[in-house]
Amino acid sequence: MMTLLELFWSFLQVGLFSIGGGYAAMPLIQAQVVEQHPWLTMSEFTDLITIAEMTPGPIAINSATFVGIRIAGLGGAVVATFGCILPSLLIVSILAKIYYKYKGAKGLDTVLSCLRPAVVALIAGAGLSILGTVLFGESAVALQNVDLVGAGLFVAAFFALRKLKWNPILVMSLCGVAGLGINLLLHGLPA
Repeated sequence: MMTLLELFWSFLQVGLFSIGGGYAAMPLIQAQVVEQHPWLTMSEFTDLITIAEMTPGPIAINSATFVGIRIAGLGGAVVATFGCILPSLLIVSILAKIYYKYKGAKGLDTVLSCLRPAVVALIAGAGLSILGTVLFGESAVALQNVDLVGAGLFVAAFFALRKLKWNPILVMSLCGVAGLGINLLLHGLPA
């Protein structure tokens, strides 16, 4: 029962303070599930983001469901997911009413424009944290610890997404297949 309350409270905080969408929630989810409650290692958290991105739906809700089911089964998934969506449900309902009442006011536009830099910083922080884990694993940041396969796949994926404008699902699938193939060639099948 205590674990269910912790899951609900953790993801309620994520849902309440993750302004800017799913990627902005990643640092908050990391703080809850890796640092505050050691439910996942950083490597498992990186896998969680990959799975949450590949499955349909918002990444924060997918993350809450995945962590909840991993920690406390189906009940944990329901509680964590509900905790994650409850603040949004309430806040969006209230803001929609306020927005339609005051949508022409200058002060509202000013407030919304001031939030944009904070959202960009949250997303960039999450991205850099994930990139560091991909390149260096959970070890200290040092050039001799760089995962060259991960670095190569990052560069290829970045190029395919930004320059070639490929579909993100295709890029993730190709990177997954390429990473598996390269690691099997380099290290063989696990025992």
